[in-house]
Amino acid sequence: MTGPRSSTFDSAYLVPFRLERDAGPRRYLLTNRGREPVDGVTVSLLGPGVMPATAPSTLEVGESLEVLIAARDLARSTVLVVRWFRPSGEEFLWRVSF
Repeated sequence: MTGPRSSTFDSAYLVPFRLERDAGPRRYLLTNRGREPVDGVTVSLLGPGVMPATAPSTLEVGESLEVLIAARDLARSTVLVVRWFRPSGEEFLWRVSF
């Protein structure tokens, strides 16, 4: 099938991030492992966890953002949502379960 919609979704876009636990169960590093810088990166929690607020960030390729999270049972009760914009202005969301 051809048409305007088919050309919009020509290829898959891989999530450019890697989330890794650094020093201990509360500290995570969100690293841009993609091929381009990302802008307006924000993180938020769904569930009873607590996380300090941060301003939106720009992450160049290879740069990381530290994420501190406190929660009693993170794997069962909390989800992290990462929001960012590609250089083209497209907005993306990534939902991360622990």
